[in-house]
Amino acid sequence: MKTPMQRRVFITRIGTCAVVTGPLVARAQTTAVPVIGYLGSSAEVPANVAAFRRGLKEGGYTDGQNVAIEFRWADGQYERLPALATELIERPVAVLLAGGPPAALAAKNATTRTPVVFTSGEDPVQTGLVASLARPGGNVTGISLLHSELVGKRLELFRELLPKAKTVGLFHAPGESSVAFDSAAARMGLRVVRVSVASKEQLDGAFATLAAQKVDGVVNGSGPLFGLVLAPRINELAARAGLPVLHETPRYVAAGALMGYGSSSLDAYRLAGIYVAKVLKGEKPANLPVVQPTKFILAINLKTAKALGIKVPPSLLARADEIFE
Repeated sequence: MKTPMQRRVFITRIGTCAVVTGPLVARAQTTAVPVIGYLGSSAEVPANVAAFRRGLKEGGYTDGQNVAIEFRWADGQYERLPALATELIERPVAVLLAGGPPAALAAKNATTRTPVVFTSGEDPVQTGLVASLARPGGNVTGISLLHSELVGKRLELFRELLPKAKTVGLFHAPGESSVAFDSAAARMGLRVVRVSVASKEQLDGAFATLAAQKVDGVVNGSGPLFGLVLAPRINELAARAGLPVLHETPRYVAAGALMGYGSSSLDAYRLAGIYVAKVLKGEKPANLPVVQPTKFILAINLKTAKALGIKVPPSLLARADEIFE
């Protein structure tokens, strides 16, 4: 039997152990939760973030439980992306999700060690993100939405909708190339009026330029800037100017654009979440092939067509996946 003195010593030792091990346990629990960096060219639509979280959950990770997400937005100011990417990497994060081509390039240029998973509408091989689609190499892989590869198809649809069109306007980000678009337009005998846009404030002037050049319609640019940030205002100004707008993402057709053709950005972000989960489990980006979409959506807004006095050919309506009336 322990004497009173021995019991006091025993209790003291237990207390000492609790004081020492408590913080250690807390630190272990903190470091056990991986942090994902989420870098976006502009504040993402909530649906994209939700789709990313769904993909993570499919891969076994739930934000706020066994993983944490740190968000950084450039708010359309692409020049901020390199510093934001570096900030996340120095956080440090276990893996970096880069939404859109500018964010993807900033992430790639910022690190050769931290795994990067991207979503991009541009050709990831041509832009230098990966060595090849099947074997990305390095620390970068992701999901390609094939937006740039579909420009020819979009212009074919534009021509089918407006067979007498001679001039098409193109919105693009500052410094963004439009070689594929220009080539496709040249093959169809269409003159292109390219207008660089970086913010909502520049759209009124952009539409004034299009009006002066007497364009027959407008093709919206690619990436988050021309989606969440500019698409609603573009639709509004286009309706006021009586110009049809073709978007790369069909979701904006429901909001007033005449037509849209492309892959699902929601599915791309869900797949990106699955890829991030794979990386967190130890897979190397170099061994994860770039995922390409297999389904493309054609959406047409008949209400907008009627307001613009455009008769949509029955052959085009028959191929539409989504029709808004």
